[in-house]
Amino acid sequence: MTQSATKMQWKAEACCGQARAGHLHTAHGTIPTPTFMPVGTAGTVKAMTMDAVRATGAGIILGNTYHLMLRPGAERVRKMGGLHRMMDWSGPILTDSGGFQVMSLGALRKLDQDGVTFNSHIDGSKHRLTPESSTDIQHALDATITMCFDECPALPATPERLESSMELSMRWAARSREAFVQRPGYGQFGIVQGGTERDLRARSAKALTDIGFEGYAIGGLAVGEGQELMFSTLDFTTPLLPQDHARYLMGVGTPDDLLGGVERGVDMFDCVMPTRAGRTARAYTERGTLNLRNARHAGDNRPISPDCDCLACSRHSRAYLHHLFRANEILGPMLLTWHNLAYYQRLMREIRAAIVNGTLPQKAEELRASWAAGDWSQDEFPQPDWPPVP
Repeated sequence: MTQSATKMQWKAEACCGQARAGHLHTAHGTIPTPTFMPVGTAGTVKAMTMDAVRATGAGIILGNTYHLMLRPGAERVRKMGGLHRMMDWSGPILTDSGGFQVMSLGALRKLDQDGVTFNSHIDGSKHRLTPESSTDIQHALDATITMCFDECPALPATPERLESSMELSMRWAARSREAFVQRPGYGQFGIVQGGTERDLRARSAKALTDIGFEGYAIGGLAVGEGQELMFSTLDFTTPLLPQDHARYLMGVGTPDDLLGGVERGVDMFDCVMPTRAGRTARAYTERGTLNLRNARHAGDNRPISPDCDCLACSRHSRAYLHHLFRANEILGPMLLTWHNLAYYQRLMREIRAAIVNGTLPQKAEELRASWAAGDWSQDEFPQPDWPPVP
């Protein structure tokens, strides 16, 4: 989709049960869904160049209002040509409104009906975010997808606390929408809140669809409730959302979380897990998670995975990566972050293909059995001739 397009829109391609495959058409390109968005909180995906992010197969990334408004500042980003030009990313960018980060500040913030006043975690300076200012900042950043400003209470919480928070978020959603500047191919997503309460989620979804957004996010999950409760909440929440709009589950999660979300009708995901794991020596693979600091990898000349063509797997061994982490060399986190993001993108492509082919139940069973099987044995995956000749 080009800048001349009239609106951002999600188009369905195929369904398999509740799972959907489609395309999200935006001013900065068309994204196949379901999709995983690498997190570029402060204008960078940690330990990755944008060329490396593109090489993983990612088509859309996430930035954050709170962090970018504090450093380097929204106006400075605007003067540098916007977030796309500043960070060398021409594809779509979704920006979190900053609400979750502000709510996480605890004693450093004060909430009222109009917005939130908070002290910067960087230097203690005082700032304020409202639905209008959050929306304006995301406009200055040139976000392809703007998120409405909301409150996200931690779970568990009382029904009364969840209700008051949801109602406040819905008032803020209406104000965010009023402040949003419509541009061809750009869009704004509303965020469904209500904790794990069915009636609150239903009221929130109706309020947002009455306002009308280009897409709908499910917030307030993956905040301490556990996977089973998260999935049961999705079971009754996603059917409440419009069938012809993108659905985004915020801040989720592990490979099994992504699969479960897709099975319940979610199209878009983001999470810091693959990048954070890459910085702490944990590799996501078809056989679950490996800890590359573990001594058993010290003499293992196999790559992390036999099915991965990322730079870490195509050119380096587990033994080398083990050495890098033991020696605290920065190349270790860089290579393993690349691997994890490549795995997440490959997983989403496989899930999408299964939806299109109508074989998602069989694929889901295969994936979960493989994750549960544990690392490959030497018989299953012997050591290759290594390293390859450059």
